[in-house]
Amino acid sequence: MDKGKAVMGTGRRWAVDFSDQSTVPSSRDILDPPGFSRASPEQDDSATSRQKKDAEANWKLQKAWEVAQSPFKNLMMMGFMMWMAGNTVHLFSIGITFSALWQPLSALQSVGKIFEPFKDNKVELLMPKLVFLALNLGGLALGIWKLNTLGLLPTHASDWVSSLPPPQEVEHSGGGFAFH
Repeated sequence: MDKGKAVMGTGRRWAVDFSDQSTVPSSRDILDPPGFSRASPEQDDSATSRQKKDAEANWKLQKAWEVAQSPFKNLMMMGFMMWMAGNTVHLFSIGITFSALWQPLSALQSVGKIFEPFKDNKVELLMPKLVFLALNLGGLALGIWKLNTLGLLPTHASDWVSSLPPPQEVEHSGGGFAFH
């Protein structure tokens, strides 16, 4: 026996004939209930598709703002870790400091990739991108500040002494003879 064939006959096994061949009054003769309108399916589909597109655009904008504000959490965590590391130069504090510098730099390089899933004609991504950039620049500034507090940035004159010319001699002194 072939699959999909009826036991008796050539039609499909579960086929049902919905054609109305009776003379009894059908549902088309019954009035619609109050508040029901028979709008064309194209109008309903366009309205629902427009609503779905608007809802999707709102969802994308909301997620873009969540992504834009996510560096703030990282900023707070990194600040706490830097505070816990102290101001002495050792492996742990240097590792945390360079991690604090690397994360914002890599995030700033990949802003386009990060906001790519949220691109849409109806979604304006300029403000979320600016917030994302500002928070990552704040994280970068925090890392540079930590480098300065560790004394790893050349900000004092003594850090540049090797590149300074030797001072000119102003006085000369001689042995124990007085010259009159």
